Amino acid sequence: MERSATSDMASEKSNPSHSTGAVQMRIKNANSHHDRLSQSKSMILSENVKVLEPVVEKEGYLLKAKIADGGKKLRKNWSTSWIVLTSRKMEFYKESKQPALANLKPGYKPECVDLCGAHIEWTPEKSSRKNVFQITTVSGNEFLLQSDIDFLILDWFHAIKNAIDRLPKERSCTSRNLEFKLRRSSSTELLNSLDTESKESKPEHRKSLIFRLNYSASDSNDRNRVKSRLKKFISRRPSLKTLQEKGLIKDQIFGSHLHLVCEHENSTVPQFVRQCIKAVEKRGLEVDGIYRVSGNLATIQKLRFVVNQEEKLNLDDSQWEDIHVVTGALKMFFRELPEPLFPYCFFEQFVEAIKIQDNATRIKAVKTLVKKLPRPNYDTMEVLFEHLKKIAAKESVNLMSTQSLGIVFGPTLLRPEKETGNMAVHMLYQNQIVELMLSEYSKIFGSEED
Repeated sequence: MERSATSDMASEKSNPSHSTGAVQMRIKNANSHHDRLSQSKSMILSENVKVLEPVVEKEGYLLKAKIADGGKKLRKNWSTSWIVLTSRKMEFYKESKQPALANLKPGYKPECVDLCGAHIEWTPEKSSRKNVFQITTVSGNEFLLQSDIDFLILDWFHAIKNAIDRLPKERSCTSRNLEFKLRRSSSTELLNSLDTESKESKPEHRKSLIFRLNYSASDSNDRNRVKSRLKKFISRRPSLKTLQEKGLIKDQIFGSHLHLVCEHENSTVPQFVRQCIKAVEKRGLEVDGIYRVSGNLATIQKLRFVVNQEEKLNLDDSQWEDIHVVTGALKMFFRELPEPLFPYCFFEQFVEAIKIQDNATRIKAVKTLVKKLPRPNYDTMEVLFEHLKKIAAKESVNLMSTQSLGIVFGPTLLRPEKETGNMAVHMLYQNQIVELMLSEYSKIFGSEED
């Protein structure tokens, strides 16, 4: 071996034009059972050894929005990014990569998306913008990418899809995907997923599953035993009702049926509704556009969380000083009722009543229907409309007429269980019903007979 290397080096010196050429070296591995075989390797000798970077397949500017991080939903926020696509990953830069690299601060790392096991699809429903597609990674990150230029976004979609399709279905991808499923799935979904995995997945994927659960995957018996243990664990998990009875999970205010909220509070009008109305009447009757102007959604969600956790609520606290947050939360409460304040079974009857031409007959028909409502619905409706009547009385200051309030609250308080026919016509009737009940509040909710 030494003679061969010396000879080659002598040849190298005698030919200056090959000073950076390849040196043929015969390498023998004495520790291997293949010690009788030798290999020839070409080694490049250079003063500066450079690490090869992944080949860039495509790069350019697109609009990007990250909408989920590890499965946790994020607020959609569009921004322009310089995107670099390689065979395995995507990187997001604020500026074009080359100029940016020259001026990057030490330790800067671009946002990186591993395409191994990722999923790509067109998602026009996720944004009002056109040409939007979504990339979902096995770790639960979700990105929206968009461009108004049709051929450009189409080219990007196919380039990324091709990169994903070329990647092998590696164990690491499968393991991360399973780990994410275990973290996010419900019991039923997980059991179904396990059955599907055991029937359809390849052996190496099932081994990855067992490995993730810290069990041996040496044979099929071990795999079946692990699956059986996991099923037993899930089947023994306490039910939602049991957890609620033990007080570990509390009943929610938002998203619960009106009668359940009232039963829980031993009342006929939810306490949260009364608190919101009191706060608005205290400092919002004369606010321009009250109930029409939207409050900060993040703060409204924070208020929603406080109410659902049954924390002591003080709407006079400085964090709720924006009255539009209070009105936004009140509208959200009614909007999230599983069945609206006007029950589904009454929708068509109210629509037929509002169609009556004679005003006196129309008012009488609406009053008759209101009297038939369940007690929590009637009492809550009476309190709410009495409050909205006070809002309309300040129309000269807050610019909220009965018609404006009808437009705001119509679709929120009553809607059909299944949308059929013309939605625009339904919306018109919804608005008119609320408007009539405000204009004729004393006749509809009063005790006098017409």
